[in-house]
Amino acid sequence: MKSIYSFIALALMPAFCFAQQQDAKALDETAKTFMRQGDYTNAVVVLNRALEKEPKNIELLKDLAFTYYLDRNYEKAMAVAKPLTERSDGDVQSYQILGMVYKATEQRKECEKMYKQALKKFPESGVLYNEYGEVIGTENGPAAIKLWEKGIEADPGFATNYYNASKYYYTKNEKMWCALYGEIFANMESYSARTAEMKGILLAVYKKIFADEALLKNQKIKNEFESAVVNGLSAQANAVSNGVNTETLTVMRTEFILSWFNQKITRFPFRLFDYQQQLLKEGMFNAYNEWLFGAEEDLAKFQTWTKTHDEEYNRFIAFQKGRIFKVPGGQYYQAIAK
Repeated sequence: MKSIYSFIALALMPAFCFAQQQDAKALDETAKTFMRQGDYTNAVVVLNRALEKEPKNIELLKDLAFTYYLDRNYEKAMAVAKPLTERSDGDVQSYQILGMVYKATEQRKECEKMYKQALKKFPESGVLYNEYGEVIGTENGPAAIKLWEKGIEADPGFATNYYNASKYYYTKNEKMWCALYGEIFANMESYSARTAEMKGILLAVYKKIFADEALLKNQKIKNEFESAVVNGLSAQANAVSNGVNTETLTVMRTEFILSWFNQKITRFPFRLFDYQQQLLKEGMFNAYNEWLFGAEEDLAKFQTWTKTHDEEYNRFIAFQKGRIFKVPGGQYYQAIAK
């Protein structure tokens, strides 16, 4: 009889050990499932169990702080998050979580102080520049735009700095940079509510650009790149002399790109212009401009165009979804962050 009990005990041991020794990573995944379901109480329970196994695990602690934040338990979120930024292995995400808690509790001075410290530790983090700029806000515009520009320069692959900078320049009538940054953003984040918003801004800013022939008169020129772009746009003003719409913008922008590369302005490599040239060469530039401006100009007209040019439009959409638009380093031409 004793041998039978021993056999049963040995048979059950693997399951028992698994239950007792479930690792912290598996528990973290369980907690994240609870978080996605909005069950923050159970997420906290599971994360605390995981932390019993690995009390210094920074990933678990970040998840715990974020869960408390989502549950609006800001006091506990602060208690967990703040020490993470003081650790040698505290990362960008640690500062982001603490920043969210500061913003939720309206501790602006502490929040700004924290971002300054974070950027000393991570001077190439686009997300930290962006969030610091958002804390300052457009009511303190010159300081905010300088941070967003520094984010673009330091981390050109992070999209939201382009979004915020483009919107800021639109309000300040800095038409050229609004247009360039807005289009870069639309290509980085191609399908979101923010993209739809940006498309509307792009159509509006091109109307502003060509509302008067003296484009240069109203555009502050700070360097050779800006001069080259503004002169190139001015040279194509006749293309939109009968009004700015998707068709006339496509013509104008086609002529601009052809002229830009014909003049071999190679001292200013610019990913957006390279991409536009690629689309021209592959016969997708018309569809691209329809995607960018068409729905904002006239939704019914745009829908008709996509139906009558379905093969052309679907080819572009498939191409667009199959690639990542990435701006390389060294293509920064704004003077403001210098």
